[in-house]
Amino acid sequence: LHGSSGKLTGSTSSLNKLSVQSSGNRRSQSSSLLDMGNMSASDLDVADRTKFDKDHFGFLQIFEQVLSELEPLCLAEQDFISKFFKLQQHQSMPGTMTEAEDLDGGTSSRQHNAGTPLPVSSEKDMIRQMMIKIFRCIEPELNNLIALGDKIDSFNSLYMLVKMSHHVWTAQNVDPASFLSTTLGNVLVTVKRNFDKCISNQIRQMEEVKISKKSKVGILPFVAEFEEFAGLAESIFKNAERRGDLDKAYTKLIRGVFVNVEKVANESQKTPRDVVMMENFHHIFATLSRLKISCLEAEKKEAKQKYTDHLQSYVIYSLGQPLEKLNHFFEGVEARVAQGIREEEVSYQLAFNKQELRKVIKEYPGKEVKKGLDNLYKKVDKHLCEEENLLQVVWHSMQDEFIRQYKHFEGLIARCYPGSGVTMEFTIQDILDYCSSIAQSH
Repeated sequence: LHGSSGKLTGSTSSLNKLSVQSSGNRRSQSSSLLDMGNMSASDLDVADRTKFDKDHFGFLQIFEQVLSELEPLCLAEQDFISKFFKLQQHQSMPGTMTEAEDLDGGTSSRQHNAGTPLPVSSEKDMIRQMMIKIFRCIEPELNNLIALGDKIDSFNSLYMLVKMSHHVWTAQNVDPASFLSTTLGNVLVTVKRNFDKCISNQIRQMEEVKISKKSKVGILPFVAEFEEFAGLAESIFKNAERRGDLDKAYTKLIRGVFVNVEKVANESQKTPRDVVMMENFHHIFATLSRLKISCLEAEKKEAKQKYTDHLQSYVIYSLGQPLEKLNHFFEGVEARVAQGIREEEVSYQLAFNKQELRKVIKEYPGKEVKKGLDNLYKKVDKHLCEEENLLQVVWHSMQDEFIRQYKHFEGLIARCYPGSGVTMEFTIQDILDYCSSIAQSH
């Protein structure tokens, strides 16, 4: 095209940037097309790749720059072809016109009568075929660049999906049948495939996770990774056209997280099941509350419910240990009442008379209760992980549960042993003082 007319040398920026030869190979085309400081997707040397690996943001900047520079380049070239071959004017021109037949750079002419103009679809096909010959390297080179971004970090597919979708949308608004629109649409399929693969890989990694049998579980890796993914995705997909794709991915991921947290909790040997469930669902609930992801509102409520249920279960189970004999005694009392014995007659049962009650109560003076609570605090501390910082929350719940049980025991004594004068050897105020002192001393 440069040789056809000296006047056309500067007609479009693409003619200055791109050297099109019928025998030109793909490498010479791609290196000039994606030239940004002599850097192209396929020609990155070892040093360049290392630079990319160290700086993800650098790759994303380059990806956006490639798309931004490619768009005006292709549109300008398409406009030039259309004007140069008078494909926009032949219907109104009298006489005859010429049509490019040799799409490798040469031209020949064929006469057309003014009365039989080329249909618009044929014009567009001709322009598209010329663009394909000139820019045949674009699609494979974009795919190479996308593959590199995916290799650096699979999470790059989120950014590439949003950016590529936007450029496809822009190109289709200009001309949905154009070479640029078609090419970017084809590449978008690859980007979407990589995005889907990223989601599938995360779910597979959840299913394959292995936990140590010698150390406490804590926050599971895939729970922390979901938080990272969601935080990144929310910043990238804000007001994006592809929000629906992200919402579908969220639904798959959160189901995988829920199922596999429960799986790990059931398999855990070092950390109690309730603790694994409580800590991880607390983390999930906190993540969803902070990010405010509308499509996961139901899952946020479910995570909160699971956290609350397993916190309560862990507290009740743990509190059965420091006052084990007292709990066992009153469970027996309640069992007799459930069998039909009147509450005021329970004390006539040999195993549950006043003397047996006094004997059990004497085993738990205030000093022993505090010692039992101190041991419980230490045990809870060993179970819980530091990063979730739930120790004081759990300890306060244990204090509340202990007071509730204390009131329950007092009520049973008042109803089943009326007038006996039997009371616990410590008070509610003692419990509050013990718990506060223990928490401050550790």
